[in-house]
Amino acid sequence: MSFLRLFLFVLLLEGLLFEAKAQAIKQYNVNDFGAIPDGHTDNSKAFVNAFKGACQYHGHSRVVVPRGTYLVKLAEFNGPCRGPIDFFLTGNVKAAPGPREGGYWFRFGYIDRLTVSGKGTFDGQGQTAWSSNECSKNPNCKGLPISIRFDYVSNSVVSGINSLNSKYFHINVLGCTNLRFQNIRIIAPAESPNTDGIHIGQSKNVRIFDSFIGTGDDCVSIGPESTDIEVSGVHCGPGHGISIGSLGKYTGEKDVSGINVHDCVLDRTDNGLRIKTWASDIKSRLYNVTFRDIILKNTYNSIMIDQQYCPAGGCDTSKASSIQIQDVQYKGIRGTSISPDVEIFRCSRKYPCNNIVLKDIDISYNGKNGPARTRCSFLNGRSFGVQNPKACV
Repeated sequence: MSFLRLFLFVLLLEGLLFEAKAQAIKQYNVNDFGAIPDGHTDNSKAFVNAFKGACQYHGHSRVVVPRGTYLVKLAEFNGPCRGPIDFFLTGNVKAAPGPREGGYWFRFGYIDRLTVSGKGTFDGQGQTAWSSNECSKNPNCKGLPISIRFDYVSNSVVSGINSLNSKYFHINVLGCTNLRFQNIRIIAPAESPNTDGIHIGQSKNVRIFDSFIGTGDDCVSIGPESTDIEVSGVHCGPGHGISIGSLGKYTGEKDVSGINVHDCVLDRTDNGLRIKTWASDIKSRLYNVTFRDIILKNTYNSIMIDQQYCPAGGCDTSKASSIQIQDVQYKGIRGTSISPDVEIFRCSRKYPCNNIVLKDIDISYNGKNGPARTRCSFLNGRSFGVQNPKACV
């Protein structure tokens, strides 16, 4: 066989293999199930039915949301499914305007090998509901719907999507294992209440990579019973920074450990790297935490442990937190602060913070209330290398 014929044969074979692979993923287009991309028709039923069909397919399936604007009031996608399943969004999905109490808008539950991808947008239309949020005044508020919930999802990827103006949290992760977020954009105004970017709880092996998160609350928040969590390459701002907690609010909370936050930028955030616990009798531990190679740009409270967390007021200040914080490292944290209190360690008098390590911290403050300073209580630890401002451990 001549070289030219061999080359053409190889090209033909590769084309056939590519076509076979494409055909192996069975497509379920929401338009084929009655969805109408006019921005006014409720397409909840069409979305759910498309997913149900894909979920029952014996093989790799894909739910496709084409270009256009789709109104969806509520969509719940539950497994287990019979094979890997994709949710591929190129259009824009809009929530119904106005407030609705609690719960969620989209929910993916009990699914293994899920991929949520595309360049489309989940638009929660939160601007039509934020005025109904009373959580800043009422610690027992029920809240508004979370935009996207991932409940007990495993071995899955969320990539390339956009989440805009959630009514409450943008993304909530509960009971998940081996879940990766990459190249996503989460956007809400700085003044939008409780619009956390990604909140993680009771989950293991969650990765957040190379994403932009700008909201009115925590860019990433890590709650009880979370282990082996990595946050890397995230640009955070506006928002309340990257937080662990709050911890110690609910009975039965379990330990948090193995948290690694590195190579991130925090830009004009109300807090920087924060750990927050309630002053309560609820016991658990937070340990094995690393914040490394973080750039701060005009942040408040750049490094903070607050074990008297009480955002809505009315707490019993005579109580001390029962959360034991230990083995926390801050390495290579540098940048600028717009508050003179650059490092705040307000640890528990009952269970002081142990083995807190500060290495090469260089945070400058050039305001009129200078010089930059640290404030520490009930803190045990060590410091190495550059310490600007001077460490209090």
